Amino acid sequence: MKLSRLGEFGLIERVRRAVPTNRNVRLGIGDDAAWMRTKTDSFLVTADLLLEGVHFDLNWTSLFDLGYKTLAVNLSDIAAMGGIPAYLILSLGVPDDFQTDQIDDFYKGISSLASENNVTLVGGDTSVADTLLISACLIGHAPYRPISRSGAKIKNDIYVTGTLGDSALALQLLKNKSLRQAKGDASYLLSRHHKPTARLAAGALLGREHLATAMIDVSDGLLQDLGHICKASAVGAYIWEDKLPLSHAYRALAGKHGTRYAMAGGEDYELLFCARPSDRKRIDKLQKRAQVPLTRIGTCVPACEGITVLDRSGSLIALPTSGHDHFKKP
Repeated sequence: MKLSRLGEFGLIERVRRAVPTNRNVRLGIGDDAAWMRTKTDSFLVTADLLLEGVHFDLNWTSLFDLGYKTLAVNLSDIAAMGGIPAYLILSLGVPDDFQTDQIDDFYKGISSLASENNVTLVGGDTSVADTLLISACLIGHAPYRPISRSGAKIKNDIYVTGTLGDSALALQLLKNKSLRQAKGDASYLLSRHHKPTARLAAGALLGREHLATAMIDVSDGLLQDLGHICKASAVGAYIWEDKLPLSHAYRALAGKHGTRYAMAGGEDYELLFCARPSDRKRIDKLQKRAQVPLTRIGTCVPACEGITVLDRSGSLIALPTSGHDHFKKP
């Protein structure tokens, strides 16, 4: 079977079924990070691969911002498990015509975010490559039981941190050359695309307070990532379109796209989580400590109902194209 037919997540599932299990692996392939235990402790491990021309374009991405984002996307995976980041292993494939100051800028981007989050770069590898290739592995602590994707229950509320669609809209405007002068709203969208914020404080609080029953970070689009929770938890979901949190900049520049990028755009790196209705007041009070708004956008329903988006009047909305998949063709 061709990978274009199997798709990225079909491939991941195929690999998961093929590899042996280990009793010290509490959560393995298929979540935001793996959770392993030792005799005295447990830890989280996540990894990301970024390829020039696939994940980033150096025509509009600085090496500093690329370094920053490399770490941010891995921090977001640790946040989605309710963990605390600690150690980074970074490997690079670099074209031989790169300048040393370009690599310096990349590592400055890494270091600026690492220092803010007490992350230490402890090793990696380098090699020559035709285009820039980045492989990052982040190791974190699991002081509380990690939050998987599989704990959501029917009637659970569905929440998301921050705002949705900013990064995907910025990328679309960049491709259309609509952000030549990045001022005001456009500048804000660009910052959300180039320097995403990993919601570590929110994730850790949700884990410590045992408030999230399931959680994932929004990397491939709200609907697609919600689909991962629904599949792992054997539930469906109703999402209320008018409750989707949209930034002022998104509302100003989205135009005819409406909520399309908020529902199906990727790389927001916000946290999408489910919680018991009885915990609504506790979650509302948590927002200040979480350092980000927490918006209730839907509810979990029986799996047979699938994922449904409703407008303000309660009518069904045709779902946009699903989120990003590296192998499936549109």
